[in-house]
Amino acid sequence: MILTVTLNTALDLTYRVPALTPHTTHRVTQVIERPGGKGLNVARVLASLGYETVATGFAGGATGSVLRERLAEHSAVRDELVETAGPTRRTVAVADTASGDTTRLDEPGPTVTPAEWAAFRTRFTELLYGATAVALCGSLPPGIHVGAYAELVRLARAAAVPVLLDTSGEPLRRGIAARPDLVKPNAEELARLTGSRDPLRATREARGRGARTVVSSLGPEGLLAAGPDGLWRATPPAAVRGNPTGAGDSVVAALLSGLADGTPWPERLARAVALSAATVLSPVAGEFDPTAYEELLPRVKVIAEPESA
Repeated sequence: MILTVTLNTALDLTYRVPALTPHTTHRVTQVIERPGGKGLNVARVLASLGYETVATGFAGGATGSVLRERLAEHSAVRDELVETAGPTRRTVAVADTASGDTTRLDEPGPTVTPAEWAAFRTRFTELLYGATAVALCGSLPPGIHVGAYAELVRLARAAAVPVLLDTSGEPLRRGIAARPDLVKPNAEELARLTGSRDPLRATREARGRGARTVVSSLGPEGLLAAGPDGLWRATPPAAVRGNPTGAGDSVVAALLSGLADGTPWPERLARAVALSAATVLSPVAGEFDPTAYEELLPRVKVIAEPESA
């Protein structure tokens, strides 16, 4: 069983419009409603790939109830979310059909009380003992201390469960020091963490801060991975246009499945790049175009970089 954690879940709303023009009224041609938050997107992709997947984190209020209903309707993910008194947030993605661009609006999450955090810690600890790998994903809602992910990394390590961390800012800085097995920053998160905008230098420096392996997401340029097994670069066959929301979460899903299975790094990275591109071609986060995925997978280029590069 693979476990995903989403402390700041969301109900994702996607509005499709013919063209997005500031200061005007728009007629929405399609509305799509899905359970969201990075870890839930990861869980849904994993379930679509056939993995037994459990999702935990927080959900509350009327929006949280809708989120859980949608999670049950659209995936085989087992719901182990912890109830909060505060309502789950919503995110709105406005997809411009003409340009292919997407604009996002993210609400703040609910304030989590100390009692709710304690209940989550208990649930998380219980779930770890049936897990083959765990992903800690996304932002922290108000009320949770900035070292929360570091605390969860240590709990996973104590249970001998491989752990992947995908967050940003101070939670990433503190979490990486707790020595997760894998972290997946994007280029901007990596630059903020290390102060360097050179991907290779920044990836190596991030690994030196405590993570066993660092996989840096470089957008259309693919992935750069540095770990005990060497330095790898994976690139897609061509750039794709569409809705990029959730593409990074599909990278996490592929890396997490490889972590659980012990898949060799070239195969793991090829899967991640192909899944990411196939997600851009899907209208909503947490889903991917399976035909595109199968077509792209053998065309992803993965090369081993020299250690002295």
